[in-house]
Amino acid sequence: MVRLTRAQQQARTRAAVLAAAREEFAERGFVQAKVDRIAERAELTRGAVYSNFPSKRALYLAVLIDLIERSAEGEPRAAVSPSSRLDALGVFARVWLERLPLTTGTLSGGRLQLRSLDGVLDDEHGPAVLAQVARLEALLLAIALERGAPYRHVRLAELALTLLDGAGHRAETAPGFGDPFDVALACRHLATIDLTDTWSPPHLPYVAPARTCNDEWTAPAGLVDQISGAEVGLDDGLVVVLGANRLGAAEEAVRSGKRVTLVVVTSDPEETGRLVRLKVTDAVSCLRRVFAAEAFAQVRLVLDDGAVVAAALGIADAGDDTEAAVEVRNGAVTARALGRGAGHAVGVRRREAMP
Repeated sequence: MVRLTRAQQQARTRAAVLAAAREEFAERGFVQAKVDRIAERAELTRGAVYSNFPSKRALYLAVLIDLIERSAEGEPRAAVSPSSRLDALGVFARVWLERLPLTTGTLSGGRLQLRSLDGVLDDEHGPAVLAQVARLEALLLAIALERGAPYRHVRLAELALTLLDGAGHRAETAPGFGDPFDVALACRHLATIDLTDTWSPPHLPYVAPARTCNDEWTAPAGLVDQISGAEVGLDDGLVVVLGANRLGAAEEAVRSGKRVTLVVVTSDPEETGRLVRLKVTDAVSCLRRVFAAEAFAQVRLVLDDGAVVAAALGIADAGDDTEAAVEVRNGAVTARALGRGAGHAVGVRRREAMP
């Protein structure tokens, strides 16, 4: 009999916990699920469950992430983007609405399919993070709709996602009500509404200019772009490190027109980090099926649970409220900014000011 290594045993235990938790949450929902029953299903101790996941919330989020990642395996990625915003929103809506359970029942398994967070976020922090992630999701959709520069369609993307999220909530609270095809059609026609993209954050005129520098820089290895799935090298471009409470500031950096790598950090990787990963993974899985890779050529997204990028850049105590940015050129950091508006400060810096 082959003896498993410690890493193999840990992986097996983790897989058993996830499988048991998936069954428990599917049958009973998040609120009624019990960690003791999950341990019993997995034929493990309660301590073994908590040694892998520090809380029921962290475990539930991990189950949802695992479900999304499994469903995304083998899915074809779009080779060509839709030819118009009208078609793009319609196709995106249909892909998004595939999560709606094809049932009029109220089984909790349907809530898993809907990525339900009902009863999961019982504090103020979780909803605040969700609001920031929603802004990031809208930004990514707008980038795809605009094919590179989201100067006109961020508000349109926000409206489309609001409609789709509302349909998901309705499917959970009133299963079987409404027709998802009607929702997709309505979402498609949002592109015909003339929305004025009035983007003028009042704090930007007061943001301090970026500091010019010429610092040596060695980018951490093994970073992965959540959008493309490819490994990320941070040798050139604008790098913006944002905490979970500051994700909305990504728009400030992207609107600079430069190639941007968004690096997300958090004070709590187990829960807040998983919440961000859940929403990002879900959104990106839909975007990949609708839009070709070149739609996102100007933006990359890294989920940096260990804050290794921040540490390499000398950003101390990176967490949920972090907002910092640097410009990297030819393997060196040539500009820095820290605090609110950092991405904007570095992004709009004049080229003649660069060393």
